[in-house]
Parts: sequence; C-alpha cells; structure tokens
Amino acid sequence: MSITPTRDSRWAALALIVTAQFMVILDVAIVNVALPSIKTDLHFSQTNLQWVVSAYAIFFGGALLLGGRLADLLGRRRMFVAGLALFVASSLLCGLAWSEASLIAFRAVQGLGGALLAPAALSLLMTTFTEGRDRNVALGIYGAASGSGAAVGVLLGGLLTSYLSWSWIFFINVPVGIAAIALTPLLLRESRADLAHRHFDLPGAASVTAGLMLLVYATTRAASAGWGATSTLALFAAAAALIAAFLLIELRSPSPLLPLRIFRLRTLSGANAAMAIVGAVTFSEFFVLTLYLQDVLHYSAVETGVAFVGFALSVVVISNIAQAVVARLGVRTTLTLGLLASAASLAWLTRLPVDGHYFWDLFPAFVLGGAGLGLSFVPVTIASLTGVERADAGVASGLINTSRQIGGAIGIAAVSAIAATSARNYADAHADATASSGVALDHGFQTVLYALTGLLLVGVLVAITLLRPAPPAATDAGSVEGETLPLEQAA
Repeated sequence: MSITPTRDSRWAALALIVTAQFMVILDVAIVNVALPSIKTDLHFSQTNLQWVVSAYAIFFGGALLLGGRLADLLGRRRMFVAGLALFVASSLLCGLAWSEASLIAFRAVQGLGGALLAPAALSLLMTTFTEGRDRNVALGIYGAASGSGAAVGVLLGGLLTSYLSWSWIFFINVPVGIAAIALTPLLLRESRADLAHRHFDLPGAASVTAGLMLLVYATTRAASAGWGATSTLALFAAAAALIAAFLLIELRSPSPLLPLRIFRLRTLSGANAAMAIVGAVTFSEFFVLTLYLQDVLHYSAVETGVAFVGFALSVVVISNIAQAVVARLGVRTTLTLGLLASAASLAWLTRLPVDGHYFWDLFPAFVLGGAGLGLSFVPVTIASLTGVERADAGVASGLINTSRQIGGAIGIAAVSAIAATSARNYADAHADATASSGVALDHGFQTVLYALTGLLLVGVLVAITLLRPAPPAATDAGSVEGETLPLEQAA
C-alpha cells in the first residue's frame, strides 16, 4: 500500500531511516582500524583475521535481495525493526566475543541483520517521500550517510579502539539501535506491496542467496589461495551455477523474488552497474589508504582515523548539495561529474610517495574524492528507483544495496591480490627490498590506485551510455501519486 505521512513527520522519519542506514554502512569500515587489537586480544592467526571483515560482507551482500523481497511481502517497517533487533543483538555479542570462531560467527549474524535492515530502510524512504524535489533532498541526506559511512567508520574506529577498546566499535551500536527500535512505531508507518498473492519464491531465495554468498566467499578466498587455484575456480563455478539456476527459476516463477522485467528499465540497469563500480572503488580505496597510512607512514589508529575527516566532511557537504545539482543538470550529467572527480582524486593519489606528507599528498585528493563520491551516490540512488513499481520497492532497494556490497567485497579481494603481487614483483626486481618493506608496499598500493582510476573511467562510460537524458527541470515535478516512480525524476 502507498503511504503518505504528514509533511512534518516525514523528516523525523527520514532522520530515523538515515541513522539506521549509517549504522549499517559504518560497520563495514569501522572494524579495519581495530583489526590489530582484535588479533592480539583474541589470538587470531593472520590468515583468519580477514574473516572479521569478510563474514559480515558475505552475509550482508548475499542476503540483501532476500531482505528486500521480505520487506515487500511481510511489511517494510516490520523488517526494518527485525533487522535492527538482529543487528543490535549481534553487535552486543560481537563486543563480548571470546574467540576467533565466536567473533566470526557473530559478525556473520550482524551482516544478516544489515541485509534485512538496509533495503527496508531505502524502500521506506521511497514510500514516505512522493514529491520529486522532496525525495531528491531526502536522497541527498541518505547519500551523505551512505557515502560518509566508510570515512567516519575509520575515524570512529580509531578513536574507540585507542581510548576505550575494540569491543566498543560494536557496543556503540546497542544504544543507538535500541533507541531506533523504540522510535520506529512513532515515526514510521507500515507499508507493503499491493499484491494479489503473497507467495514466497523459496527456490529463488535459496539459489540467489547461496550464489551471492559463494561468490563473495570465492573472491575473498582467491586473495589468499590464488585466482587460478583449483579450489578457487571450483567455488566460482559453483557460484555461477547457482546464479544461473536463480535466473531460470525467476523466468518461470509466478511470484519471482527478483522480477527480471525491471531490468528492461535501462536507467535502473545502468544505475546498478555504476553502483557496483562505485562500491568496488570506495571500499577498496579506504582499505588501501588505511594500510598505506598505517604500514607505510606508520600512523597510529587515531591518526589514521583523523586523516579521513576531510573526506567525510566533503561527502556530507556535497551530498546535500547534490540534489540541487541533479535538479539543474540531471542525473546522467551529475553522476558523470562525480565519477570524473573521483577518478581525478585517485589519479592524484597514484603518486603517493613512501615519505608522503598528509596535507600535500593526501588532503587535496581526500576533499576531491569526497566531493566525487557525494556527487555519485545521490544520482545513482535516484536512478536505481526510476520507473520501479511500488510493489517492487523493496526488491529494487535490495538490488542497489546488493550491487554496492557485492562490488565492494569483490573489489577488496581483487585489490588485495593486486597489491600483494605488485609488491612481491617489486621486491623480486630490487635486491634491497622485501615484499613487506615500505617501498614495496607503496609500489603495490600505487598499482592498485591506477587500476581503480581506470575502473572509474569505465563507470563514466556506463553513465553516458545507459542513463537516459531528459530535461533537468523534470526533477522539480510535483506530487507523484501513480503506481510507478516517474522516469523523469531520475534523468
């Protein structure tokens, strides 16, 4: 059903939705700075340490489509609360973890909670705001939360780890989540798809969830086992078979988990392709730059976190300006400008020296990169909801979140392999260097940044070729009461 809350209450509802989304995105990055402390306290092996991050990514990315469809069928507010409750409970357990296995298991459950919460949050925003201008403003704020979450995560992780303990990177979610659960019945109305039936596509849900989880697992494993290893290739083959089975199931299902007809919307397809690229670059960039600051420049956890303040502030400011830019220039032009700004930022960073100076070598690129990300997240999110029937709001929200998360997980695994190989090759060619020396690591990070710059340029081509142009003034459309989101809103 379509809901139309009072004008005053919508912005309080948005604050709640954005807070929940920010908390989920924050947890993707907040762990990175705390990994050395976690390794020491819980006696992690170096090989298993990556699973503190990967377990969350696998379950978050793998179950997002499932979470989106459950929101459509069972109720978006209901799944929002269920996701929050699971996320809060697992965060508490993560902070209380006593061993490698317990922390990895609780992180997996936390990722599942995020997968239920994130698509429900975006679809609630979509059904709460129906006016073109107001929805774009709301998406600007939502984009600021999504775009700055990684940068703020590094900062907050460094502060909490240094001044309290690594457990507090998880404990901090508990009071915030409980307050959000208490406020939900007051601020958010229930919303669900208007469907003649409420059948659930169990075979489709099982195949795509297993396939996406296996894909992320295979990519993560490839970074250590090797991309050409028999086990890696077997995992990729199994993931491909499950995803192919999912597509066949969806073509024949009377009530598909992911209605494939939505991909006939060229703008939606282009938006998801662009989001996968943005996710891959964003996750990978923060991962690489965190390692550069700590392993090459020898920054402490706090110093590493503070270094990203410029990036975070830039994302927040520009994301809230981006909706006005979209109104004037349109989605395609705004997204293209954002991707080009991000590419220019990474091109600047490819020259990172071993003895880099923060304000000369990093800060300008951080500010420009934050601006590029802010100009990318808002238009790509608007485009991802373009032309989508309201009955499919949850699954469209789950799809765009899936594109970002899967892109990010694959990106991190890929750049880890590229950086390690490049550093090793540099050490082999220089007798006075080892693969773990600062100069070899720096060379590996530079190689990764060149690759990410090229990937963003591919994203520019995607934006130009797949997103439909339209008069910018169409973003100022008035009230939208139809059964689909108007195409002109995303142009």
